[in-house]
Amino acid sequence: MGILSSSVSITRYNVKNKLTEPVMENIYNGLRKNTIEDIDKDSADKTIGWTSFENPYVPDFEGSSFVCGSYFIFSLRIDKKSVPVKLINKFLSLETEKRLKETDRKFLSRNEKKIIKDEVIDLLYRRIPAAPNIYDIIWNYEQNSIWFFSNLKAANEELETLFSKSFNLTLIRLFPYTDAYFIKDLSDTEKDLLTNLSPTKFSE
Repeated sequence: MGILSSSVSITRYNVKNKLTEPVMENIYNGLRKNTIEDIDKDSADKTIGWTSFENPYVPDFEGSSFVCGSYFIFSLRIDKKSVPVKLINKFLSLETEKRLKETDRKFLSRNEKKIIKDEVIDLLYRRIPAAPNIYDIIWNYEQNSIWFFSNLKAANEELETLFSKSFNLTLIRLFPYTDAYFIKDLSDTEKDLLTNLSPTKFSE
């Protein structure tokens, strides 16, 4: 889901701590080292990485292309391949018949069947292109905050993991409890009270 979509879902984060200087160079290095990799001709079924906001299918972070005013804007891209079971079964059956004819046998061993299946799956994954899912990110570095344009659990978890790997910073997801905890003028006593709160059960 993107910033320019007609309807959006947003997850807010607080970024714990800050990068060491030089900030721009460290962000560039983190994005470049974990840029999305193309798996269209590979047997991998999934890849995750950063990509450009303006051109998500040709990632390029040169020339501070991820900077917009006082914000850093880029995207998380998750590419996945999915091969239907019926398609696997079709090619598995064809390859099995071919192998039986070549060896002039009526049966294949369990190990041979496994090898054939692995070969078929590998071949199909190399032929099928990956479907991209793109989620935009706005990072207000000065305020230690991030807007992530998705509420999907899997996408949020991938963001948190890759962000930590790329920048060595921790993302704290904001919901009513954490939002209240990070209020700047909240005293230590008030934070202790907040920490000890327990949920209220409502019943008829």
